[in-house]
Amino acid sequence: MAEDDTGRDFTSAEDPRLSALDERLKEARHQEALRTGQGAPTADAGYSLGNRVLAALIGSLVGSALIGWCIDRWFGTTPWALIVMLFLGIAVAFRQIIRIAGERPE
Repeated sequence: MAEDDTGRDFTSAEDPRLSALDERLKEARHQEALRTGQGAPTADAGYSLGNRVLAALIGSLVGSALIGWCIDRWFGTTPWALIVMLFLGIAVAFRQIIRIAGERPE
């Protein structure tokens, strides 16, 4: 069999028409994803979710501990209000984390 020596090496050089078509397809897919709201999630979405969970955990624990400590100081029930409020703060923190985890991604 004879080889076809047309002078074009298809493995080393890329056809500019195919490159242009590929770029147009990428742009069309991107525009369609934006139009339908199905764009790729950004890398910041994970950080945002983690920060929300951390804020819920720390905020509820610190807030409930502060309220429990103040109740103990005002009414003289030294450790009991603090302990009860810490348990309530833990329950609230877990409830918030479950709620955050169950939300639909944007």
